[in-house]
Amino acid sequence: MTPSSVHDIRNVTLLGQTGSGKTALVKALLAAAGVEDGGGASANAHSLASTLAHLEWAGHWINLLDTPGLPDLAGRALATLEAVETAAIVVSAMAGVENSARRMMAAAGSKCRMVIVNKIDAGGDFNALMEAISAAFGRECLPLNLPSPDASSVADCFFAPTAGAATAFSSVDAAHEAIVDQVIELDEDLMARYLEQGEALEPEQLHAPFEAALRDGHLIPVCFVSAQTGAGVRELLDILGKLMPDPTEGNPPQFLKGEDAAAVAVDVIPDAGRHALAHVFQISNDPYRGKIALFRVHQGTIAPGSSLFIGDGRKPFKVAHLLRLQGQNTTETKLAVPGDLCAVSRIDELHHDAVLHDSHDEDFFHLHPPAYPQPVYGLALIARKAADEQRLGEALSRIADEDPCIEVGYDTRSRHTVVRGLGEHHLKIVLEELATRWNLELDTAAPAIPYRETITATAESRYRHKKQSGGAGQFGEVALRVEPLARGAGIQFDDEVKGGAIPVQFMPAVEKGVRQAVTDGALAGYPIHDLRVVITDGKHHPVDSNEISFVTAGRHALIDAVLAARPQILEPIVEVQVRVADGYFGNVSAELSGRRGRVTATDSPASGWTLITASVPMADMNGFEARLKALCAGESEFAIAASGYEPVTGDVQARLVNEHANQAQ
Repeated sequence: MTPSSVHDIRNVTLLGQTGSGKTALVKALLAAAGVEDGGGASANAHSLASTLAHLEWAGHWINLLDTPGLPDLAGRALATLEAVETAAIVVSAMAGVENSARRMMAAAGSKCRMVIVNKIDAGGDFNALMEAISAAFGRECLPLNLPSPDASSVADCFFAPTAGAATAFSSVDAAHEAIVDQVIELDEDLMARYLEQGEALEPEQLHAPFEAALRDGHLIPVCFVSAQTGAGVRELLDILGKLMPDPTEGNPPQFLKGEDAAAVAVDVIPDAGRHALAHVFQISNDPYRGKIALFRVHQGTIAPGSSLFIGDGRKPFKVAHLLRLQGQNTTETKLAVPGDLCAVSRIDELHHDAVLHDSHDEDFFHLHPPAYPQPVYGLALIARKAADEQRLGEALSRIADEDPCIEVGYDTRSRHTVVRGLGEHHLKIVLEELATRWNLELDTAAPAIPYRETITATAESRYRHKKQSGGAGQFGEVALRVEPLARGAGIQFDDEVKGGAIPVQFMPAVEKGVRQAVTDGALAGYPIHDLRVVITDGKHHPVDSNEISFVTAGRHALIDAVLAARPQILEPIVEVQVRVADGYFGNVSAELSGRRGRVTATDSPASGWTLITASVPMADMNGFEARLKALCAGESEFAIAASGYEPVTGDVQARLVNEHANQAQ
């Protein structure tokens, strides 16, 4: 079977902390729908990649994306948001609202959202849990069903509410009234009929305003379920099929045409009769099936034999086999309609975030990218065999295509390949993949901290490059001014030269020399950021002036000006969030302080737990994750994010300058 209409499809991504039971829930939903999973949907206890499964329920085709819950793999989970209408935040009834759930709920703000409380069979104070959910996610969170006192079943509060049914907290009548009141607030006519005439409203009458409330974030339904016992599983399938939006009812993704400031918004309509348009949201590299690109069809249809362009490419590829994924298993399908999630394999040119289309009318289309966490942890990789250097580059390129939060670069100071990720565990996963999938033997080293240089004052300089060695010589003179810019403003290059003091054909050479100096640094060999460079004057020689002369003059003039402008070295700062049991608060705070960190906030997300937020220099974070586990006996959660740059202390700056001077000797 395959969906034949966009209105049949429901696309849902399951997000949440490891241990919340997302994978077990997918298996339970498949089993309830009569799908024999056979281990294909999701076999890992801790998923390392997002996995797609599908099922049919009451005439609806439901695509489920089971995402990794490890904080270090957040990028792989967030990438699925581009493919769905509904983001379901899965919360463990035992653990409550964890940091990952908070972050995922915030990241999914443009989607229709719901909360699934799993593991209700473990018991607990459901009323307190509901209060914690409302406190964390907003008062828009309202239950669509309620667990029975022994959590063996759930009571429907929307479709056919049973008045007086025994529940673990609240009541069916109160929950039903709260949902109706919340939904009809967006429909004045329906509200008037409900309030003034006292008419009971049927679920069919509430469907359109229910979808509007989801789109506006005015309602976040909460459903209770146990993947272990099956309680609430069939009810959850009804909710996904009947209440969650189809691709025409959700918030459409924002497509743009063009790049940067020239990009303009374009409308993409889930109409099967239009040009085909699809977006690749996940790449996996299978050792037997090659590269597999999982995509969402946003417009038109795709079938075997379709010819598709990639981005602004001029040469199309032909879809030889259109695949439907059921976890690790694949089957061929004959058609993908708008809203469908399908895959193609063995097309090496495909990459994450690629836009596929069958008409040049959609050239230069792209999706507005989600806000991925910035990679902050780094590791230098050294191949033990010289012959493996090229394979290492190829392997890292493929891993980076699978994970949008992996960044690969080259450290010119150490001459090492550097991979950056979201945490120590993230990089450990990369090392394991390099060893098992590509059979690479590697040594590792801590990479250089990505310090920056900047200036704190305005300064001017003039440099003359003159060289005579018989015959034509070299001559170029450049005068310039540097001015500090706001943090994060980058580099601005302006030309105020008058009277042809520097001929126009040599200005690109001057800029090239300036940018070389900006890249190489002036004080300690680190890239210079956040300054304006104004070329004010210069001189040339009608015979001896050439491009290399002005490159050299521009580079030295920039260095001299920066050194006169009270230069300063900046170090990267990270924001660290640690969730610890109250008894470990003092130890963790002391550890952060010992790493030059400063605690900026504390919160109490749940009884007995404290959430510590601190700013810490990246240079002092090495080994923190292992140290935290030792301090808290494993009872902690940890997340890290880039927080900007701050000036280093005077002694650190002096040390870095001296180290650079010694290396230059």
